Amino acid sequence: MADRPAEGVEHPEHRVEFELSPGDIQSVRFGISPGHELAHAVRVLLRPEQHPLQWGWLREVRGRLPRDSFELLAAVVGEDGYLPDFLTAAPRWDMTPGSELEALRSAPLEPMRVDFGKMVLRSTGSRRRALREMQDRPARARTMIAAAWQDVWDAAIAPVWPQLERLLRADIAVRSRTIAASGISGMADDLHPNVSWGAGAVRVRLRKHSEQVDCRGSGLVLVPSVMSSWGCMVLTEPPAQPTLFYPARGVTAGWTRSATETADALGALLGFARSAILLAASDARTTSQLAQDAGIAVSTASHHLTVLRAAGLIASERAGARMLHLRTPLGEAMVGAAL
Repeated sequence: MADRPAEGVEHPEHRVEFELSPGDIQSVRFGISPGHELAHAVRVLLRPEQHPLQWGWLREVRGRLPRDSFELLAAVVGEDGYLPDFLTAAPRWDMTPGSELEALRSAPLEPMRVDFGKMVLRSTGSRRRALREMQDRPARARTMIAAAWQDVWDAAIAPVWPQLERLLRADIAVRSRTIAASGISGMADDLHPNVSWGAGAVRVRLRKHSEQVDCRGSGLVLVPSVMSSWGCMVLTEPPAQPTLFYPARGVTAGWTRSATETADALGALLGFARSAILLAASDARTTSQLAQDAGIAVSTASHHLTVLRAAGLIASERAGARMLHLRTPLGEAMVGAAL
């Protein structure tokens, strides 16, 4: 992955420009990347002093990390700079940790060998020796890395994934509304201080790299991140679709608070039955399913859904004989704010 951080700009002229045509608004899409979050969680653990917004999460996970699996991932990920392509699949709106892990388990071996070679050139000492061994035996390395990915995910990210995913989806909801209201230029100008819009391109200031990327026809993927909350990163190397990773909105030192605390905060605002329905509607759900989730009667859930729909927090759509309910972008933003 041509994963280049935009933190600490060393030269004001270094930037990547993602060129878009006037009609390319439909080619800009958002995605979620569990693998990106895990890779940067490893970097947070390697250099905690640089990530104060993650200290609450760090205190919770340090004592339960599987040492051998973490050390293997740390050798692959490194403290900064280049990330290998095979660690993350193409970000999608519906990407799940399970689908990310399956993509890693079936990653093609020859591109993996190339990625290992790039990391060997960027490393020294014991890390370089470990990476060379992985390059020589990529099939074995793939199996070991996938197992380590699973171990570290289960220990470090899985316990907070519901909170983390809500922040990501809330951010995407807000950015999507900004595009609808102010266009790509308004959205890009609000992503990060190092991101701007000009001359038909999304511009990202970087430390040591300049490039013009023609996204006309291929489009641009925008991916919010909680774990890399310090700055922006880009992916420009084919065959991957041009991608910009940026810090998600609303990431504070308390972002890891539990679902119960989030429900309590929303309950104080909306009432506990309506907040339970809003939290449960992250996926399309029927009225009876939401009633069961909230522990209330179907008729009561129907009444609360009417109120939430009128407030613009829930959208309802008929699918055959069923009525399905889903949080709107405004509902996503409200849940994200409660975090």
